[in-house]
Amino acid sequence: MTQHNESARPSTPSSPPAAVPGAAGDPGEQVTLRSPAELADALPYLLGFHPTDSIVLVALHGDRGRFGGRLRLGIPRGGEEWPEVSDQLAETLLTGSSKRGNRPDGVVIFLCQDPDTAAGRTPRQVMERLRPLAQSLRRACGRLDMPVYEALCISDGRFWSYCCPDPRCCPPEGTPLSLPGTSVMAAAATYAGIEVRGTLREMEDRYAPLTGERAEEQRKALDAAAFAMVPRILGGEGCEPVRQETLTLARAVVDRFHGTPPLPARPASDAQDDSLLTDEEAATVIVGLQDRVTRDHAAEWMEGPQTPAVLRLWRALARRCVPPYAEYAAAPVALAGWVAWATDDQPEARVALSRALGADPEYVFAQLLYRACNEGLDPEPLRRCLRHETADRALQDAIRAEVERIEATAAATGSGAEGTGAARAVRRRTRPGGPGRPAGPAGPSGPAGKPRARRRSTRKRDHSHEDRPQ
Repeated sequence: MTQHNESARPSTPSSPPAAVPGAAGDPGEQVTLRSPAELADALPYLLGFHPTDSIVLVALHGDRGRFGGRLRLGIPRGGEEWPEVSDQLAETLLTGSSKRGNRPDGVVIFLCQDPDTAAGRTPRQVMERLRPLAQSLRRACGRLDMPVYEALCISDGRFWSYCCPDPRCCPPEGTPLSLPGTSVMAAAATYAGIEVRGTLREMEDRYAPLTGERAEEQRKALDAAAFAMVPRILGGEGCEPVRQETLTLARAVVDRFHGTPPLPARPASDAQDDSLLTDEEAATVIVGLQDRVTRDHAAEWMEGPQTPAVLRLWRALARRCVPPYAEYAAAPVALAGWVAWATDDQPEARVALSRALGADPEYVFAQLLYRACNEGLDPEPLRRCLRHETADRALQDAIRAEVERIEATAAATGSGAEGTGAARAVRRRTRPGGPGRPAGPAGPSGPAGKPRARRRSTRKRDHSHEDRPQ
């Protein structure tokens, strides 16, 4: 995998150099990484962000160690969990790679964690604390015939190798990472237009709920919206009007966002989006999206010039899901993950879908998307299905308008029987289950999903357990 102590120039390296295919924008080109330093510098470009508090496993293929599938998981806080987690990660990497028809020939491990300054830990102490985890991961991969060619700890701008005992290339005090943008991988990524989004924590914070006085005002608005809308949704007859009101309002807000370009700095841009959305508007759309059919209609907004504004809206709604409505965030965050995946933004998609499952681990929509994204499936079949639903709905609206026109004409001219018969014939085409009503993402013709009940949960989740392999 890497050549330690390159100055010694061993004639037979213990492992092949890592080849990153297509990193320079041309699938035929490769960027070769020959040292632990180059591996450590490449990690953010492999994931699209700087991982924090993370285990990262990268599969290697072939004699030259070509990078393949990769997994990320939050580091469990309790060391007693490390052996079981190591086994699960190794098995998941093997299974996922094998499904793509390419069993790993080796693995590279990264453990990324900054020191806890409040506890007075140093980066080296972090490295030593995580050494048993690295050993557990190496054993788990080895049992599956996936040798670990390198295991690195990255902490506070320095890295250590758990595999290299030579202090000439891997000193005990660690090795500083290269300055940002100066590594070979950084140059190749810049040429290819690859962007590193910042840290994982910064990406997750874009979906974090508001706090303080603003959170209390939003909670009151959510209370009022739930009180007014849930009985209408559960009452049956009022469900369809609520869907239309929700989608109409959401579309109006998207138009508003589209007319206000985002700011360059992400925190300032998110704050601007928050200012464009009132508490009452946010509450209405959030509660409305708890209906499965409404959510599926909103999923159709996954392409076109307004797609960036749609993604901004879903993020902004996620920030408005304040306690005790934290579980309501599953719908807008999963929609954000879907839009990101549909637009080939996999780092954002994985972060968003992981957050959606953190809000509600049983949310099936997020589960399916998360699995499909991580298994490298193509989102185009689902996009085609949603395009068909959009076209079919436009046809349904046109037929419905024609029915209303025929009935109005019949009432005005007095030809009631003839007009009613014509309207009945047209109406049969729009009846659920009829020829004008194909099955879509929400199911064949079953009832709409019920809105989730408000639950004032006092459970505290361990952050490390909310992360999932990516």
